[in-house]
Amino acid sequence: MNRRYDVCVLGSFMKDLVASAERRPLPGETLHGTGFAEFLGGKGVNQAIAAARMGARTAIVGTIGEDRYGEEFLELLKTDGVDTDWVVRHPELGTGVGLPLVLPDGSNSIIIVSRANSAITATDVEDAAEVLTSSAVLSVQLELPVEASRAALRLASAAGVTTILTPAPVGPVDPSLGAYVDILVPNEVEAAALTGLDCDDESQLPKIARKLADEWDLRGCVITLGGRGVFVLDRSGTSNSNGGEEIRIPGHTVATVDTVGAGDAFCGSLAASLASGAALADAVRLANAAGALSTTVNGAAASAPDRAAAQALLDADPVDESPFPVGPAPA
Repeated sequence: MNRRYDVCVLGSFMKDLVASAERRPLPGETLHGTGFAEFLGGKGVNQAIAAARMGARTAIVGTIGEDRYGEEFLELLKTDGVDTDWVVRHPELGTGVGLPLVLPDGSNSIIIVSRANSAITATDVEDAAEVLTSSAVLSVQLELPVEASRAALRLASAAGVTTILTPAPVGPVDPSLGAYVDILVPNEVEAAALTGLDCDDESQLPKIARKLADEWDLRGCVITLGGRGVFVLDRSGTSNSNGGEEIRIPGHTVATVDTVGAGDAFCGSLAASLASGAALADAVRLANAAGALSTTVNGAAASAPDRAAAQALLDADPVDESPFPVGPAPA
């Protein structure tokens, strides 16, 4: 089937107002920060730009305000070649904002205020069915109302579109969404929250991935582990049983300055690579490099690398992968 787009992203728009500090403040405490910057972000925007920079024909579906921040987003997306024809402007609610706090080691905590993002409905999504069903890959996160996300995943899945869900921000999530999800991409915090198991224990990673794959009826589960890399369970071409390929891909060594948006750079790159026909494991390898490179640049959307840069890191810094034995799920 000929697809009009390689990647469609249903997701959020967040103007990031980023503060840097030596540490997080205690309750009731005021700290002097060490820096401040403004960036355009939100998981939807970050992933769309990351996919476009990897060479994918990309469109985004979402809601912004009729304000200055909304105009900034439209200009940014246009610059990166992302189609914004299905972006709705809300007449009353402003564009969403994010408030990240970045520590000296590059780690971050983020407060988000959804604003216009919260206004998107399942009906709005159904109005965008044309783009959702004419893409090779749909990428969705949970910064929008869950019924909007469900509607998009359902439409895309019925049209044979490969669907990716990032369960972030994490909270109670109905596994019945899995009926429309091919690949789940949680980070270690999200995977732990969804399963109650500890991702810090490397020996638990196969069990965690299999538990998620079974509960969500997934084709693949990709657990991102920050600087530690990625764990992949790939059930492509197998029935949803205990079969599948398990691969532990270590992280790349880079000079990290800011981890904001790294997971989104990973997911956008993953979507673009899958749309180009790459196998899941190969798509994850390139996405692992893209995510690592994004931590070397401040900002969220601005930090996503292009395909050439990600491939160059992958070629220059090959990591020692350790396959796990394939077989029955751990007891």
